[in-house]
Amino acid sequence: MADYQHILVSRENSVVRITMNRPARRNSLSYDHLTELLAAFRSAGESDATGIVLAGEGPVFCAGHDFGDVAARDLGGVRELVLLCTELMRTIEAVPQVVVARVHGLATAAGCQLVASCDLAVASESAGFALPGGAGGWFCHTPAVPVARSVGRKRLMELALTGDVITAVTAERWGLVNQVVADESLDAAVAELVRRATRGSAVSKGWGKRTIYAQLDRPEGDAYAVAVEVMAAASQLAGAREGMAAFLEKRAAVWPD
Repeated sequence: MADYQHILVSRENSVVRITMNRPARRNSLSYDHLTELLAAFRSAGESDATGIVLAGEGPVFCAGHDFGDVAARDLGGVRELVLLCTELMRTIEAVPQVVVARVHGLATAAGCQLVASCDLAVASESAGFALPGGAGGWFCHTPAVPVARSVGRKRLMELALTGDVITAVTAERWGLVNQVVADESLDAAVAELVRRATRGSAVSKGWGKRTIYAQLDRPEGDAYAVAVEVMAAASQLAGAREGMAAFLEKRAAVWPD
């Protein structure tokens, strides 16, 4: 594993864990922190891992952008920072592995954006979520992009305009997280969700994840055009062939990838 200053990276079996490690700064996203996160996700994405867990060290999952970094930048510098953050979010969606957010404490602004950009999310009962820019001076324009795609228009507008913190239970009801568990059960719940979500052919699942994101916000006709071609091509993958053969032969599948 690479030597990082702002994050911790470890691997257990087929799961890579990326932990934001700036607890004194509430895991806020400076340029250097974002750079390391992007490098870690790219590295994990190119590995043979089947799952990635994104976590945070300390009392807060992630408080969003580091205002100390932002305030020191001019227009071009802030644009560069936000583009880097966007590249990280798009990379989380693009890697073939299942990415699960392990959320404790607060996930605000770009921290909430991280949760929404992960494929799946498990939150502790004490977690909270907010797009606080609506109650301040710097509106959460980019965090609103993936959050809107998770919770829908009216709920996004409530989050973005009020800036209020919503509870983990509300976040689950709104579709921002998949599951809420007791604080002491968070790691076990994350591990179980990763286990369930990484079963089967890894190559097939990678194709599936990328196709879902490719068709998700297209009109229905265009979405089908994308999905039909990929589904036909995917039928020829070794994993698909093995899955069908195992079903027809009434035996357990032996995945080739």
